[in-house]
Amino acid sequence: MDAVTENLDDYVSGFLTSLSIILWSLVGSLVLGMLIAACRVSPVPPLQRFGAFWVTTFRNTPLSVVLFFCAFGLPELGVIRSFFFFGVLGLVLYTSAFVCEAVRSGINSVSAGQAEAARSIGLNFTQSLRFVVLPQALRTVVPPLGSVIIAMFKNSAVVGAFGVGGDLWSTGLTLTSARGYETLPVFIGVALGFLLITLPAGALLHVIERKVAIAR
Repeated sequence: MDAVTENLDDYVSGFLTSLSIILWSLVGSLVLGMLIAACRVSPVPPLQRFGAFWVTTFRNTPLSVVLFFCAFGLPELGVIRSFFFFGVLGLVLYTSAFVCEAVRSGINSVSAGQAEAARSIGLNFTQSLRFVVLPQALRTVVPPLGSVIIAMFKNSAVVGAFGVGGDLWSTGLTLTSARGYETLPVFIGVALGFLLITLPAGALLHVIERKVAIAR
């Protein structure tokens, strides 16, 4: 494991860059996914169709294709940003479809009478969704949403293959290709870096799930 100990600073830097990708993607995916879920359950048909189109498109498109379009297609359309931005954008677009379906399943689990009661006291669709339906739906959403989030953490490694640079995956490639270290110990270090992210996140989600179960 000399490859890890001798290049610990590079691993720490890659870990922080990967963590930054994950945090930005997490926030973006949750916000966008909930907005798309709201479109899918909206009483407005064009919004329903838009939500269905979004989910169908991104759930059935490989992440590598989404990232390729963001990294190399958008610049051809005049959008000039960093590879970090394009990597996060691609991961957000892709993950938002899965977040949407997880949230929508939670919304559908709430009794229709709850929404009817909200409308009976004068709340519009947005207000009833925000104050009545979503708070109840999010309790049942935690397990599937947790799986989506953990999958997104691991998918962040794919982002590094599209020129982001400085993340854990890129660190591994640099050490093996440019510095001549053996592949196995180098990528064991990369795997350990991702485990330092996913294992605490999984434990936190488990705690949240237990607290929500008690709240029921």
